[in-house]
Amino acid sequence: MTPQIVLASASPRRRDLLDQINVRYSVKPADIDESPKTGETALAYVERIAAEKSAACCDLYGRHLPVLAADTSVVINHLILGKPVDFEAAHWMLTQLSGQTHEVYTSVSLRGREHWQATSITQVTFRPLDSQEIEAYWRTGEPLGKAGGYAIQGLGSAFVQSITGSFSGVMGLPLFETAQLLAKQGINLFQ
Repeated sequence: MTPQIVLASASPRRRDLLDQINVRYSVKPADIDESPKTGETALAYVERIAAEKSAACCDLYGRHLPVLAADTSVVINHLILGKPVDFEAAHWMLTQLSGQTHEVYTSVSLRGREHWQATSITQVTFRPLDSQEIEAYWRTGEPLGKAGGYAIQGLGSAFVQSITGSFSGVMGLPLFETAQLLAKQGINLFQ
């Protein structure tokens, strides 16, 4: 089937979410420096990174199709938690989230005839966690490479006491906002 958009992401979760709403896409990940700038807020950070990903993809592959990119950050006490690369980082992140409410920012950037962007902010409350279950969760392999060290669509869902906002946004692509941006580009999900 002919793709409707280019997805500037290698994330299997973003592919699953686009499949869920029946959007056809080709995958062309954008490789950019995702380091936060000094003093950059979480909102400014996710919006900048999503926009830079879509722009980089357009620069590399052209503008034959609209380009969709997204970026997700887990934030607690104004601190952006990245993706843990080892057990110590994951343990520290999950300890910060334990028994607390944090925010998940996901910004979506769509470049076609114009550049449009939307951001979802979701509050997620974790139940208290102990070191043994954090270690057991790490051994599953799920925290590695996940923003904040957990996957809400996987085993990490057992830690979530409540959520206010977009479940798909926490997964990495808020579908409400994404559908609105696609409609601006003339992509109707129901045709």
